[in-house]
Amino acid sequence: MKVKNPLLDEAMIAEEDRELAYITFYDVLNDLLGNPNLEIYVTGSNSRMLSKDIATNFRGRSCEIRVFPLCFSEFLSYSGLDRYDAWNQYMTYGGMPQAVLEKDISSKSGYLSDLMKKVYQKDIVDRYKLKDDYVLENLVKILFSSIGSLTNPHKLVNTLASVLNVKTTDEAIKALLGYLEDAFIFERAERFDVKGKSYLSSPFKYYAIDVGLRNAYLGFRQQEKTHLMENIIYNELILRGYSVDVGVVVLNRRIDGKLQQSRHEIDFIVSTGFQKIYIQSAFNIEDSQKRQMEILPLQKTGDFFRKIVITEGSQEAWSDEEGIRYIGVIPFLLAKTILK
Repeated sequence: MKVKNPLLDEAMIAEEDRELAYITFYDVLNDLLGNPNLEIYVTGSNSRMLSKDIATNFRGRSCEIRVFPLCFSEFLSYSGLDRYDAWNQYMTYGGMPQAVLEKDISSKSGYLSDLMKKVYQKDIVDRYKLKDDYVLENLVKILFSSIGSLTNPHKLVNTLASVLNVKTTDEAIKALLGYLEDAFIFERAERFDVKGKSYLSSPFKYYAIDVGLRNAYLGFRQQEKTHLMENIIYNELILRGYSVDVGVVVLNRRIDGKLQQSRHEIDFIVSTGFQKIYIQSAFNIEDSQKRQMEILPLQKTGDFFRKIVITEGSQEAWSDEEGIRYIGVIPFLLAKTILK
C-alpha cells in the first residue's frame, strides 16, 4: 500500500526515481520509530502484513508477538464445562475466541466457516493476486483431511490430479503451501532421523493451526479423534515455545537370512536446549499389540532422553518398568510444567 507524497511534484522527479514520490505504510512506521516516547504495536489482516514483511522492513527494530488461538486450558477456564465435556467441545470447535464465546452451535459453525473462507482464503487470493482459488481451496481440503500424514508437493500434485482432476505443478503447490504457512493456517513439521541425527528433506507433515477451522472447512465431517488429538498436542507444544519435529527411527533386522530395513515414527521430538523429549500420541493402547507398536520406536532410540505416551482421556501420569511415562491428554494439556 502506498500513497503519493503531497509535498513532492512528481514531474520534477526523474522517471527511474518515481517511487520516491510515494509514501508506504512502512515509511510511516519507520518515521514513528524515531520517536523515543512511542511504543508501536501493529496488527492487521494477514493479506496486508505477514511476519516476514515485518522481519524484512524492520529488521533489528521490531519484536514479533504471535497470538495463537486459545489453548485447551484457556478454553476450559471460559467454557464453564467439566474437563471431559470441554475436551469434546474443544476437539470440535477449537480455540478461536469468538467460537469459544459463542453459545449457539450454528453460529459457532458459521463463524468458523466464514472466517476460513471469507478471511483467510480470500486474503491469500488478494495478497498474491491468484487468478482463482480453485486449486487453493482443494489443496486446503486435502491438507485438512490428512492432518498429521506424510506428504510433499509432488504427492499433493498427484492427489489433486487423480482425485479431483485438478492440473497443477510441484512449484505451484510449493508456493501455495508457503502462502498457507505464512497466513498461519498450517504449521509444517520436519522429520528428523533419530539415529542418523539428521533432517530428512521429504516428506513432512502439516498440522492445522486450529482444529475448529479445520472441522468447519470440512463441514464437520472426517472427525477422526486420533488425528485431532495429535494435532492439538502439536499445537500445544508449539504454543509452549518448543521446537517440535517428527521423529524417524530406522531399524535393521535380519529376517530369514535377509537384512531388512524398517522405519518407525515418533510423533514428536521436543527440543529443550540440549535435551530432547520423545512424545507418542496414542489414542488407545489397551490392546497389548497396539501398545507395543507405539512404544517400539521409543525403545529403539538408543539414548536416555525422556519418553512420554499421551493417551485419550483423563488418566493421571504413571511410568512402566522401562521408564516410559504415560498420561491422558487432558491432564497433559493442563499440566504446564510436565515437560520441564
